[in-house]
Amino acid sequence: MGNEPIDTKALDTIFNSMVLTMERSKDDIFIISEQSRESFDQIKKELDEVKEDISLLILNNDLLESKSRLSRLRLADVSKNFSHYSETQVREAYEVANTLMIELSINEIEEKQLRQRRDDLQRRLEALLETIKRADQLVNQVTLVTNYLTSDLKDVGLALEDAKQKQNFAIRIIEAQEEERKRLSRDIHDGPAQMFANVLLRAGLIEKIFIEEDEQAALVELASLRESVRVALVEVRRVIFDLRPMALDDLGLVPTLTKYLSQVQEFEKEMTIDFQSTGSERRFESNIEVAVFRLVQEAITNAIKHGQATHIVVKVEWVRDILNVMVKDNGSGFDKKEVKDKSFGLIGMRERIDLLKAEMKINSTVDKGTTIFFRIPLESDILKNRSIGRK
Repeated sequence: MGNEPIDTKALDTIFNSMVLTMERSKDDIFIISEQSRESFDQIKKELDEVKEDISLLILNNDLLESKSRLSRLRLADVSKNFSHYSETQVREAYEVANTLMIELSINEIEEKQLRQRRDDLQRRLEALLETIKRADQLVNQVTLVTNYLTSDLKDVGLALEDAKQKQNFAIRIIEAQEEERKRLSRDIHDGPAQMFANVLLRAGLIEKIFIEEDEQAALVELASLRESVRVALVEVRRVIFDLRPMALDDLGLVPTLTKYLSQVQEFEKEMTIDFQSTGSERRFESNIEVAVFRLVQEAITNAIKHGQATHIVVKVEWVRDILNVMVKDNGSGFDKKEVKDKSFGLIGMRERIDLLKAEMKINSTVDKGTTIFFRIPLESDILKNRSIGRK
């Protein structure tokens, strides 16, 4: 049997079946994750309602405690000076005190039940959150394995010297692809998808207004709908631009940055952006130019989203063997001792800095803005550059 030929078709069938099973398993895990997220949202809403009920009940209990204290004082006074009060007054004092005591007891029982319910909901939320995290981890792991098994790493292997480097590089590529897909999915879901759903609902409303009310009211709503569509179109263009700035391949870094900053300025009406480029621009490999562009883009996004900046200055300086980039804003700033590693997109920026064999320096003061410096060596082995003429 040792001399029998290996049935490669059978091996291919087994391999394809294994990959298909893994893909189906990933889909099943994804469904579990989505169901857990829906349950998480429902329980979170219920928990918020329970917490609100507890707050109201505590306020009511405080009021009943005050009333009950006064009623007991009244009852003690009536009992002590029995001869000075009529039988009706004595009975009323007793009944009021007894009623308040019963209400207070009922409220205390209800408060205890609500607190138990709150604790149970919190435990369920924690369990669901753990399930969601675990499901996401499993999906990523299964994706990494299937992609690694089915991807052709031949071209990557030619660029790397040993198997260990090839493995690490491939995994980083796959992880980056998965993170980018998840980010794009969130952007589309939270942006254009929500906007177009709103457009659909409002279109139905306009039709109803036109039929049941008058044309003028429908025209007013139509004008508002047109503005919503315009905003949605801007958001779609932003998502497309975030995927890949097409001008980068054709025009280079500086023209692309100019276009990008102009679009940001157009979208953020309350903010001003100053851009300056000095020196002779140079062209690099496409992935390197994208990395530099993304560094500036991430810094701008952080200044707007986290720093609430109203003025941003971007300077690009082309020296003989160094590219210096500065992004300065007048935003809220932050304390570098307190900021976490995962804040302000620092992880992604540091990964790009490592890729470029560059340096990054951040100066930030609370309420005084943030300045980020990038120092990128133009003569690095990985920067296969070529000079270009300035038009």
